Parts: sequence; C-alpha cells; structure tokens
Amino acid sequence: MHSPMTRRSSLATTVAGAAAMTFVARAALRLPCIVLAAICSATASAGAGQGTTQPATPAASRSDEPLLERLSASKASEYLDTCRHVAENRCFACHGSYAYLLAAPIVSFRSPAHRETRSAMERSIETLPATEPNALNASDMRPVEAVMTAAVLAQNDAATTARLHPLTRKALDRMWEFQQADGGWKWAKLKAPPSEVDDHFGVTMAAIGAGIAPERYALTPKAQEGLKKVRGYLRDHPPPTMHNRAMLMLAAAHVEGLMTDEQRAQVKTDLFALQQHDGGWAMASLGNWKRSDGQPQDLISSDGYGTGFATYVLRSAAGIPAEDPRLRRAVAWIKTHQRASGCWFTRSPRKNDEFSTYAGTVYVVLALFSCGEIPSSVGSP
Repeated sequence: MHSPMTRRSSLATTVAGAAAMTFVARAALRLPCIVLAAICSATASAGAGQGTTQPATPAASRSDEPLLERLSASKASEYLDTCRHVAENRCFACHGSYAYLLAAPIVSFRSPAHRETRSAMERSIETLPATEPNALNASDMRPVEAVMTAAVLAQNDAATTARLHPLTRKALDRMWEFQQADGGWKWAKLKAPPSEVDDHFGVTMAAIGAGIAPERYALTPKAQEGLKKVRGYLRDHPPPTMHNRAMLMLAAAHVEGLMTDEQRAQVKTDLFALQQHDGGWAMASLGNWKRSDGQPQDLISSDGYGTGFATYVLRSAAGIPAEDPRLRRAVAWIKTHQRASGCWFTRSPRKNDEFSTYAGTVYVVLALFSCGEIPSSVGSP
C-alpha cells in the first residue's frame, strides 16, 4: 500500500516527459477514459443495488440552467456524487457509475458514494459467468460488462492505491475470456454514441484497462496474449470517427504498438482543427452520429463533453503542455461554463442530454486535473 503522499505524487505527475518511460510505467501516471453509454443488465444488477445508498434522480439537464460565477470543484463533486446513478435501475452505466469511478479519485475520493460504488462493482465480479465468446448472441451484454468493469476498476486502482486489487485482477483475467478470435468483443450497438455504435470502443477500453493496471499486469501471459489480438484487431479495423481516433490515442498511451508517431501527430492536428472560436469543442463534431429525433447535429456550440474530452486527450495522451495557448483557451471556457448544479451541460448527439452531461462533467474534471487546475482528493484529509 502506498502512502497518501506517494499516491498524490503519482497522480500529479504530468505526461510531458513520458516518452522516455516504458508503457507499463506510463500507465500508472495517467488518469482514465470513459465515454457516454447506457450499459446495464441482470449481471450488474446483482451487485449494484446491495448495500448502497441510492441518490435521488436528478432533474433533466437544461441548456438554460444558470452558470456559476466561478469554478467550483466542490459543486462538481456534489453533482457527480448525487447523480452517479442517473437512469440506472440496479445496474451500472457508462454515463453513471462507471464514469463516476474515474472522476471520484480527483474530487470525491473519501466520500461514501465512492466507497459504495466501488464495493458494488467489486461484488458484481462474482456474478459474471464466463462463456465461449462465439456462443454469445447479439443481445448478450456480458462482454460489455466484463470489459467495462475490468477497465474501470483498473483505472480506479491506478488513481488511488497504485496497487492491483485481487478482484480487479480477477476481472481483467475474465475480460479476456470474452475476447473473440479477431481480437474484439461483441459490443452493444444501440445507436447511442459514442460507445454503443461499434466494436471499436470496447477494444480500446480493454487496452486502456490492461495497460494502466498497476503491478505490471500488462506483462502477464493472459494480458500479453490478449493485447497481441488487440493489436491485430486495431490494425485491421481503422477507427471510423474522430472520437474513435482520440480513444485509440488514449489506448496507445498505455500500450505499445497501437499507433505510429505519424498517426498520433495527425490526430492532434485534426482534433485541434475542431476547436471552436470560444476555446471549446462540440461533442457532435467528434463523430458522424444521427439524432433520434431527426434534428440536425449542433457541430459548433461548445459543450462539456466535447471540451472536456478533447482537452483531456490532448493533455494526457498527446502530451500538449498545459501552458499551450489552445489548452488555456479550453480551460478558460470550462471555468466560465459550469452550471449552478455543478455540471457542464452537453446536448446529446442522440437524445438524452442528462447522460452526455454527466459523462461530459467527468471528462471536464479529468481535463482540469490534467491541466493542473484542481488537485486530487487522494491523500487529502
């Protein structure tokens, strides 16, 4: 077990000099990645509602909610703690509990909500039976839950204790049991971007989880075999959207052999090209997604998800200095667009604004931390 000061130092280390480090060493110095999704099933429900305090369901996110006068990390923490079960019914969701465990080490490490959510997810590991990957039908959510649970717990371990919890190791080992011969996982395709539209997202999430997991998990035989298949999948399946390309760059920050230097440079160039004049990014501009109501996407209005995600990727995976004028503009946008509830509003590229707003707020917290604007709550009294 590392001391609080050691954990704080590990979290606070920037990625500017990471090029000289091995991918295993780099993994423990980076914070995690999540995206919007609505992933839940009976498997997760066995653990999600036992012994936890169910927060009140938040009001629907509103684009006209008043802005705070100044940035408040405590309001962000309150929002994330309270709304972590948004649209969850005794299950886990990427826009809820999964997302929450990635931001909690920064703003809510010692809160009961963090402990409850972590414990519930650990219990869910025991209820996920293994199966032959080719025997899964299209509606089976076990591969999704296996990857998400393993990847999120591994990232939470790296950001808190810097030790691999035995249940996290078990979840990671089980994740590979659902991997298909082509290196991918059968993923949810519910037309809910950016994560429930293709298999690419699951592959990058698995790579991030295995690469960032403490205690050199990525060098274990199971991980080495699985990551070899991951490299093959990503070689044969180019990322279809800007969001997928940015996700791949996050994965490449933890696992070697996923991208070339030229590919990384092009992602940085293309992501900066989407930055708006006010310093932010629009979530919808990161993909080619369709809204369920048939309305056109808003590709130019900056929002929490787009700005938080792009800033976090550019800072933590691309190594852009926090002092870069383009990132300073992004941080300035973030500081002036927090809502009274503590969130950063995001119009969904599908239909549920509260989902994208919650996930976007998580990314904003990660972005602020990676840019040195807020400290980690790990090690604080």
